Amino acid sequence: MGEANSGVEKPMEISVGRSMSMQAMQALFELKENSQLCDATLVLDDGSEVFVHRAILCACSAYFRALFTTILHTKEKNRIQLPGITKEMLQTLLVYAYLRKLDLNDENVYSVLIAADYLSILGALDLCCKYLESTLKPTNCISILAFARSHFCQNLAESCWKYIVRNFPLIAVQSREILNLSLKELEEIINSDDLNVKSEEVVWEVILKWIDYSTEERKGHIVELMKCIRLGLLDTQFFLERVKDHPYVASCEASRPMIIETLKFLYDLEMITHRDGEVVTPEIARPRVPHEILFAIGGWSGGSPTNFIETYDTRADRWVKVEEVDATGPRAYHGTAVVGFNIYVIGGFDGMDYFNSCRCFNAVTKAWKEVAPMHSKRCYVSTAVLDDQIYAMGGYDGHHRQNTAEKYDHKANQWTLIAPMNMQRSDASACTLNGKIYITGGFNGQECMHSAEVYDPELNQWSLIAPMRSRRSGVSCIAYHEQVYVIGGFNGISRMCSGEKYNPQTNTWTAIPDMYNPRSNFAIEVIDDMIFAIGGFNGVTTIYHVECYDEKTNEWYEATDMNIYRSALSACVIDALPNVQDYIHKHRDRLMEEKRQKMIALENQRNMAGIVNNNNNNQQENIVAAVNANMQQLNILQQLNANLNPALPPAAPPVQAAPQPVPNPQPMDVDDVEEDNINNVENIQ
Repeated sequence: MGEANSGVEKPMEISVGRSMSMQAMQALFELKENSQLCDATLVLDDGSEVFVHRAILCACSAYFRALFTTILHTKEKNRIQLPGITKEMLQTLLVYAYLRKLDLNDENVYSVLIAADYLSILGALDLCCKYLESTLKPTNCISILAFARSHFCQNLAESCWKYIVRNFPLIAVQSREILNLSLKELEEIINSDDLNVKSEEVVWEVILKWIDYSTEERKGHIVELMKCIRLGLLDTQFFLERVKDHPYVASCEASRPMIIETLKFLYDLEMITHRDGEVVTPEIARPRVPHEILFAIGGWSGGSPTNFIETYDTRADRWVKVEEVDATGPRAYHGTAVVGFNIYVIGGFDGMDYFNSCRCFNAVTKAWKEVAPMHSKRCYVSTAVLDDQIYAMGGYDGHHRQNTAEKYDHKANQWTLIAPMNMQRSDASACTLNGKIYITGGFNGQECMHSAEVYDPELNQWSLIAPMRSRRSGVSCIAYHEQVYVIGGFNGISRMCSGEKYNPQTNTWTAIPDMYNPRSNFAIEVIDDMIFAIGGFNGVTTIYHVECYDEKTNEWYEATDMNIYRSALSACVIDALPNVQDYIHKHRDRLMEEKRQKMIALENQRNMAGIVNNNNNNQQENIVAAVNANMQQLNILQQLNANLNPALPPAAPPVQAAPQPVPNPQPMDVDDVEEDNINNVENIQ
């Protein structure tokens, strides 16, 4: 009331919209086009003259501002010579100066950038750099990097460099520009710790390709280039047959010390458990930095839920503990989803309560926050991400198995219900493929399910697809190579190690090879173009084993175990983290020593458990494995001796024993309480 009667009139603030600004600029541009009210003339090399408004040019160009405002001239400067600028180019830049529009294409972008740089029109320069960044591909990225560096476009050069090291395997195959690099430029790329190669074989093949392009001139550089390869990370057979005996290497005496160093390392690797004292990982065997980081979050461990987080470093094959756990407490049987650098932890169970709450962890700032809750409580929830929208489907609210589903818009921080599924499902699994969401298996309160369905977001409709070959609850599914892979789970009788894949084109399921370990309620993700199965429950105990499947070989491989046993966890992958160093193995020089200690501990564990030589079959397997190992060691040792004493005749290749499957290490026992707790939770269903 007092303010209303004060009699003091406040000035009204008027904000002018951009439309008014553009209207005014359009009017000024028309004045320029008609040579009206112009106060300066630009003279080009061909003698043509262009009339302009000095104030407009000064507003966007430091070059013109200096020309028109300097006090060095004795009289006003309003006629300017512009050498090296064509009339067409000047017109393009004047359109930008007046209207903030820049017509760019692949043919003119380089010349426009050069002219904008020359005239210090920074806005136009920035647009050119962004245009070039948007056109990066394996066939042009190297030339764009060279151009950016030559014109001191730092941000563009940085983007090009990141693109090159990230997409190097594609560049190695598709780019012809790589053949024209100088020795120094090639060394800079292939020596980078950030080079994104799953195998060092890719680097070796690029080196050969580069030398073959101009053999006589370049073959003398083989030693400098070999120093850029992590030779100790190459497959032993590949190194012996494809590197050591290659003509470029065999004919170069200077390469002998590197060959000997690598052979010694490979021999030491085979005999690592017999070494005394700490074993340091040499430079030739230190892994590069990964570009993708896998996060394993929460779960059920030691008879209770946990908020433990660890990341997987694919290059070092190590799990790294993350200290920044969620302070609000643990949760299991939840889902995770990634949008940008944010990990959303959705629903779940803490041993007491069923959650509809959602937490968000930013992997860059490492801060946790609460986001909007779902409409329903969802333990055993299935989650997927499509077009930056997070979908949560099914689950158990403590009373009922759900067929409802909802999606989350992270920009609006809001959940919205979508069409319900055709069936109630908890303990199912979902993934995204080709713009649709697939959900598989689960438990409906009476039985484990083999049905699956697909959601079309454009129609907001669920449709049943062909049923799986097996019933699966506690299953995991993932999109991989244009198909839906479904792995493991519980069929109502036992935990499974089998898997199958769904082809959307034919609406059919096909079996894939079995995992080493049966498991349900485990995490699954694709990283390094392989499917990783992480932790879970094997029907007897919670496990920490990790294995990966490669479609190229159609085989499963064992990876390093997690730091703790856990099931009911969830995993997700974040790509291109700017602070990736925070989530990888820090002591890369200690990798061999860590491996030695682990192998010694495993050997001791096996001896104490009476696993070694406990029956004839094991004796046979141990003998075959030992023979193979000894043959490999002998082969390396002979190669080493031959290189140390080149005058000696080469040894004949050793005869390999027939390959036999190596038995998996037996899991350590854990508290029976954990199994009881998990079974109790499952029985609730």
